[in-house]
Amino acid sequence: MTGIDYEAIPGNSHLVNIGNEKSEKQIVLIPTPSDDPNDPLNWTRRRKWLAVACVLIYTLGVGVPSAAIYSVLTDIQEHTDITLTELNNGTGYMFLFFGLGCLVFQPLALQFGKRPVYLFSMLATAMICVWPPYTKSNGEWIASKILQGFFGSSIESLPEISMSDLFFEHERALALSLYGLTLLGASYLAPFVAGFISQGQSWEWVMWWCAIFGAVCFVLLFFLMEETNYDRKLKVDSETGQPITMASRSGVLSGVFSNIDGVMDSENSVEKNDINLNVQESPSQLQAIASAENANVHNQASNVEAVVSGTYVPPPKKVKTFVEKLSLFSGKKDKFLLHHYAMAPFFMARFPVVLWAGFLYGSSLVWFNVLNATAALILGGKPYNFSPSIVGVAYLSPTIFSFLLFYVSGFFSDWLKVRIAVWRGSGLSMPEDRLWVLSLYCILGTFASILWGVGAYYEVHWFGLVFGMGLLGGCGIFGIASSTTYVVDAYKELDTEAMVVVILVRNLMSFAVSYGITDWVVNLGYKKCFISVAFICFGCNASFLLMVYSGPWWRNRQKHMYWSLVERYRKLGMH
Repeated sequence: MTGIDYEAIPGNSHLVNIGNEKSEKQIVLIPTPSDDPNDPLNWTRRRKWLAVACVLIYTLGVGVPSAAIYSVLTDIQEHTDITLTELNNGTGYMFLFFGLGCLVFQPLALQFGKRPVYLFSMLATAMICVWPPYTKSNGEWIASKILQGFFGSSIESLPEISMSDLFFEHERALALSLYGLTLLGASYLAPFVAGFISQGQSWEWVMWWCAIFGAVCFVLLFFLMEETNYDRKLKVDSETGQPITMASRSGVLSGVFSNIDGVMDSENSVEKNDINLNVQESPSQLQAIASAENANVHNQASNVEAVVSGTYVPPPKKVKTFVEKLSLFSGKKDKFLLHHYAMAPFFMARFPVVLWAGFLYGSSLVWFNVLNATAALILGGKPYNFSPSIVGVAYLSPTIFSFLLFYVSGFFSDWLKVRIAVWRGSGLSMPEDRLWVLSLYCILGTFASILWGVGAYYEVHWFGLVFGMGLLGGCGIFGIASSTTYVVDAYKELDTEAMVVVILVRNLMSFAVSYGITDWVVNLGYKKCFISVAFICFGCNASFLLMVYSGPWWRNRQKHMYWSLVERYRKLGMH
C-alpha cells in the first residue's frame, strides 16, 4: 500500500494475531509505534506514568474548584443575596463554558502544544477562584462561573487525548478510567472537605483554599509535565511491508506488547516478564514487529518511509533532557493551522458515532448534576438536618463507589476487548465491543436513582440515602470511560477533533439540566422526579444496544467521508 486504504472501516482492527497454537496469539500494537525513543508510545513505563500523574494532577487542580461549593450552597445563599436557583444556574453556565471553551483551547493545544495550554488553564483557574468570595449579586456570580468554566475547559477534552497519545488501543480503558476516577473523585471529595472548611472558617475560604491548591498544582505541572504532541514518522520494511520499531521492546513496553495468555490470565499464562516478541533482531538493532495482515500504516500516519531493514541505520536520537522537557514550544506546529483546527470539530459532528458518544457522556453527567443539586437540599432538610460538614462527609460514599467501579470500567473493559477479539476466532476487534459494560450501568443506575429520590420522599434511614447517592455517583465512571474510549477507538486519526464534539454535546445537556433541576425537583417532588430520572437513566444507557448493532454499519457507510477528511488534513500538515 502506498496511500490511505479507503475501504478500511475506521475503528476495526485485528487486535490479536491468531496463530495455530495458543502460544502464538499476540496483541497487535495499535497505533504502530515509531523507532524514536521520544515517541510517547515508546516512552519508558516510568516516563509514561509520570505523564499520566501530571494529567491527573491537572484534573484535580481544575476539578476541585468546580465542585467544592456543592455542599455549601445553603451557606452561600444565607450570606449573599443569591438564591439557590441562581446558584445552580451559575453552575450550569460554568458547565456550558466548560464545553464551549474547548472550541478555543483544543485548537490552541494542537497548534502550540498541550503543555502550555495545560499550564495556562491551571494558572487562570487558580486566579479566578479568588473572585467568587467577593461576589454579592447574581450577575457577578454568573460572570465568575462563566470565566471559571472557560479557562478550565481543557479538563474536558485534553486529558482524554493525552491518554491516547501515551497508550495503545488495548490499554486505553484503564488510562481513561483513571482520568474518570480522578474527575469524579475530585467532584466528590471537594464537597467533603469544603463542608468542614465552611463550618470552621466560612464559605469564602473554600474558594481561597481552592486558589492555593491550584497554584501548587501549577508549580508541579511546570516542572513535571511533558509535551505529548508528536509528529510520528513510521518506517516499513520495503520487502515485507512490516513496520520498523525499536529493537529492545521488552524493557520499554513491558506488559504492553505481550503474550495474549498473560493478558487473559488463562491456564496457559506465562510470567509477565516472559515477553514473546516472535521476531529476530537485526544487526542494526531494529526489527519488524508482528502486525495484522491487513494493517495499513498509511491509514495511521501521513509520513511513512520504506527502508531496507537489514541495512538501514537510523540517525542517533537521544531522550530529551530535563531542561528540554520544560520547553513551552516543543509541541508547536511549524505551519500556522489554527483556523483549520478550529473548524475541524464541526466536520466531525457529521458522524453519528461521535454524537451518540457525546449523548452518553452527557447523560452520565446529568445524573451527576442532579445529585449535586439535590444533595444539600435533601440531606440538609428535614428529617435529616445534616450540617454542611456532614453533607460533605456524605460525599465519601460516591467517592468509594467510584473506586470500586473503576476496576470494572477500566480493567474489565480492556480485558473484554481482547477477549471478544479472541472469541471471534479472527482477532478482529471493533469499538463497540467495550460498550457491553454499560449493561451494568443500566441496572445499577436505575436502582440508585430510585433509592436516592424515592427514599428521600419516604424519609428512609439516612444510610439508604447515602448508599443510593454513592452508587448513583460512582456509576458515572461507566459513561466517562465508555464514551471516550469508543470515540478514540473508532476515529483515532481525528480523535482530538471528535472529542470536542463529544464535550460540546455533553456540556449542553449538562447546562440544560443544571438550569432547570431545582424547578424539576420542586414542581414534581422527590418521588415523581426520581422515578422519571430512573427510567430516563435506563433508556439513555440502554441505547448502547442500538450502537452495538448500528455502529458498525455507520462506520462502514461513512468510511470514504472519514478517510477523505483524514487525507485532507494530512495534506495541510495538521496530523
